[in-house]
Amino acid sequence: MRILHHLRALTLGMLTVLVAALSSVFKTRAALQLENLALRHQLSVLHRSVKKPKLTPLDRLLWAWLCRVWADWRSALIVVKPETVIAWHRKGFRLFWT
Repeated sequence: MRILHHLRALTLGMLTVLVAALSSVFKTRAALQLENLALRHQLSVLHRSVKKPKLTPLDRLLWAWLCRVWADWRSALIVVKPETVIAWHRKGFRLFWT
């Protein structure tokens, strides 16, 4: 039951990301760059102000999925190390096949 809740939340999150990506088609390049700057700034503030952020299983699942579908996923990582994301991906793969 808990897994279904996480999958439902992940689906909702993915739909939100998809809508945001589709809406970005109508934004100018400058607006996208400013949005990217703002998001990266927030991440850097988080990085320097919190020693160890708490991530949910949904967060881990999202990053495991991103590392599979996005070639440049490492460039956006600030909160966790790339090795950690790869470990989550491997753990998910093992869980899937057990």
